[in-house]
Amino acid sequence: HPPPPIAPMDIAEQLLDLAAASGAEAAEVYQAKSLSRPVFFEANRLKQLESAQSEGIALRLWKDGKPGLAVAYGAVEPKILVAKSIELSQLNEPETPELNGADRNIYPDLGHTIPMEELVAMGKMAIELVRSDFPDVLCNSQWDCDIETTKLVNSLGLNCSYTDTTLSGYLAVEWIRGDDFLSVGDGQTQRGSLDPAKIAQSVIKRLEWAKTNVNPPTGKVPVLFTAKAADMLWETVQAAMNGKQVLEGASPWNDRLGQKVLSPLLTLSQEPDRGPFSCPFDDEGSPTRSLTLIHEGRLKLFYADRTIGRQLGCGSTGNGFRSGLGSYPTPQLVNLTIAPGTMSFPELVKHLDSGIIIDQILGNEAGMSGDFSINVELGYRVKNGRISGRIKDTMVSGNVYTALKKVVAVGADTDWNGPCHTPSLIVEGLSVTGRG
Repeated sequence: HPPPPIAPMDIAEQLLDLAAASGAEAAEVYQAKSLSRPVFFEANRLKQLESAQSEGIALRLWKDGKPGLAVAYGAVEPKILVAKSIELSQLNEPETPELNGADRNIYPDLGHTIPMEELVAMGKMAIELVRSDFPDVLCNSQWDCDIETTKLVNSLGLNCSYTDTTLSGYLAVEWIRGDDFLSVGDGQTQRGSLDPAKIAQSVIKRLEWAKTNVNPPTGKVPVLFTAKAADMLWETVQAAMNGKQVLEGASPWNDRLGQKVLSPLLTLSQEPDRGPFSCPFDDEGSPTRSLTLIHEGRLKLFYADRTIGRQLGCGSTGNGFRSGLGSYPTPQLVNLTIAPGTMSFPELVKHLDSGIIIDQILGNEAGMSGDFSINVELGYRVKNGRISGRIKDTMVSGNVYTALKKVVAVGADTDWNGPCHTPSLIVEGLSVTGRG
C-alpha cells in the first residue's frame, strides 16, 4: 500500500518554522477570519443582501531582539511574509519578546448561524411594527450574522483558537414634520437569537416621548443618561484605568489605587465570559478573566497586557488586544460591566422629578481630562416626574470624573452598548444650555 498523503503543513506552522530558519529568536502568528451576511433595508424596503469574507494573518517575530510585524490578507506567500517581518524588525529598537508559553486550547464554538431569510423576516417585522404606529416615518435597518475565527500560535508552543457567531440588528427611524427632523435608533447584538419586536417597541416608545417639542431647563440640571448614552462616560473611565496610561503618567488616577474615585453607588468589573462579546483569551494568548476594577467607588486595579504588566510589576491581566491585524497588542478591556441598581427606568424618571434625559448624543466624547461638551441629538424633559416632551438645540457640559462622583441613582435596566454592559443612571448638576 502506498503511504497516506502527507497533509500540507498549517500556514501558521510554516511561518514559525521559516522564521526560526531565518534566525528569529521568537515568533508569533495571529490569524483572523470572518464571514458576514448583512441584510440592508432603506426607506422601509429591502435594499440588498451581501456576503463579505475576509482573512488575514499577522507575523510578529524578534530577530537580534528587534521586533518586526508584517501582515498579509487572502492568499499568503510564507517566505515573503517572513522576509518582510525581518526587514521591518531591523528598523526597531531591541526589546524583550512577550510571548505566552506552551498552552493548547481549542475553545468550543459560541453562538450559531441563522439563515439570511430569517434576517430579512426580522427586518420586515421591525419596520412593520414601527410603521403601524407611525406610518409617516422612514426606516433604515441592518441585520447581520457574523462568524469570526481567531487563532494564535507561537514558537513557545502556544496554540489557541475559537470561533464565535454573533447576530445583530439595528433600526434607525427618521421622522420629518415640516422643518422638524427627528432621528431615533436602537439595536441588539446577541448570540443565538434576536428580538425584532423588542427593538421596534424601544423605538416606538422614544417616538411617543418625542411627539411634543418642549424647551429644556437651563443652568445646573440633574441628568438621566440612558444605558445607550451612558457609554460616553465609561469611555473616559476605561482610559483612566488603562495600565499604559498609568505608566505614561497620563491617567489622573495614577496614584489613586485603593482610594475613592467615583460614587459609592458604582461598581465596575470586567466579565469576559458574559454576553455576545465574550472572549476566552486575549491577542497575546493570555486567558481573560473576571476583574473587579472599582468596588463601591474605590479604585482596585489597573488592567494591562504583558509588556505593560511587566513594567508596572503587576503582570498581564489578560487584556492585550490588537486594534487591527497590523497593530501590536495594547491594553483593552473585555466586557466592562457596571453593576445594576434596583430602580426600573420609570422609577428613575420619577426619582429625577425635574431634569433632562439624554438618549443619543452628537459631538466628541471626553478625553482623558474628562471634560465634555455634547449636543443632545435625542433627549427629553422631565417635569414633576413625567416625560413632557423632546428637547432640541440643547448642549450639556461637565467633567466625567466629577459627574460620576455625583451619581445619585443607578437603574436595573442594564443593556449592551458594544462590549459595555451598563445601566441608566442619574447625575446631579450638569450644565445645560439651550433655547428656553
